[in-house]
Parts: sequence; structure tokens; C-alpha cells
Amino acid sequence: MTEADRIAQAYRSRDPSAGVRWDLANLGNRAILAERRRLVRHLLEKRGWLPLGDRRVLDVGAGNGVELAWLRELGALESNLSGIDLLPERVEVARRSFPNIDFRSGNAERLPFPDAAFDLVMTFTMFSSILEPAMAQAVAAEIVRVLKPGGGLLWYDFRYDSPANPNVRGVPTSRVRALFPGLDVRLLSLTLLPPVARRLGPMTGIAYRPLVFVPPLRSHLLGLLVKPG
Repeated sequence: MTEADRIAQAYRSRDPSAGVRWDLANLGNRAILAERRRLVRHLLEKRGWLPLGDRRVLDVGAGNGVELAWLRELGALESNLSGIDLLPERVEVARRSFPNIDFRSGNAERLPFPDAAFDLVMTFTMFSSILEPAMAQAVAAEIVRVLKPGGGLLWYDFRYDSPANPNVRGVPTSRVRALFPGLDVRLLSLTLLPPVARRLGPMTGIAYRPLVFVPPLRSHLLGLLVKPG
């Protein structure tokens, strides 16, 4: 079994309740999403890339396409958005939901795009699913290949291992730097540990912000990694 086969099998055999854990009816999940999107907007704005306008964007590990489609709120044109995911069934869901966005099924070790095709590449909680170092390095190299000089990789992923899920592995800052030695890697920690955030209930509005200010309680890393121009 290849690493790509293992990843596909792991996703297909997941407990159906795994998706329910991220239901936005939960106030903690909504706080997590709002925090991340606020900081993504800040990073892009600080770089002078908003509105996204004519910039071409690729989402590697696009899943159901929601995060890529959200970039329309930042001024992205649907014709400039592309997404790729390993699982054809998830790509079909994305295509049905967002028919004007280019979604493709494929292994990110071989991206079906020319060199320097994108101004921005995004990858959210994808590398944590790759346990084989050789595959992770190959995917990273492909991302750098399709990224334009002066472009950026928008990164968001776990920094801690999950004791409940042996099919994922946390990606700390040192590992991100090793994967992308040619990029300017600057990361910040965010996201209150999801099991904690989901239990806040009616106290979410009051408790989320103070708790996420405690560094060990931040479970993810976010950053805009820039390729030299």
C-alpha cells in the first residue's frame, strides 16, 4: 500500500461522527473558524494582497471546497481558483457546491499545473495526514514548483499529535521549515484546542479569547510562507 492509498483508506474508514465534531452549530467551532479567517485576512492584507482580484490561487487538499470558495469574500475571482484533492468523492461534492471553481482529483505529489502558475497556494490540515516523510517532501516540492516567485503559501495545520487519531501527526515549526527551506517561514500559533473549545457552550463568547491567549492551549500554526522574488 502506498502512502497515498493509506491516506485515502484512513479518510474513507473514518467514524462518520468525525465530521459532526466540526459542526458549526457548536459555538466553539464557530469561534475557531472566525479566529482563523480573521487572521488569514490580516496576513493577506498585511502583504498588500487584498482584494485578491486577479491573483491565481490553488488549494492543495481542498476537501469539500469551502475554504477555497471563501476567498471570494476576499475579492478572488472564481475563474482564478483551483483546488485538488486525493479523494474523487470529495471533489464531486466540491464541484456540485461550487460549479464555477476548478476542482480536480489527484495526488499532490504530481500537481497537474505548470511551473510558477499560482500567486497563492493554500494547504489546510493536509500535511498532518501525511506520515511518510518522502511523500511530504514530494508534495512540498510540487507546491514550491507551481508557486510564482514572490508568491506565498498559506499554511494552517496541527502542531500537536492527536492521541485519538493515529492517522495524523502534528507538524511543528521545525518540520515546516524543513519541508520548505527555500521559503520565508513565519508562523503564529492559534486555535484553542478543539476539544476544549467545543465544551465552552454559552461561555464561548467570554472564555474563548482569554483561553487562546495561553500559548500551550493553541493547537495549530498559521502562516504566509513567501517564495523569494
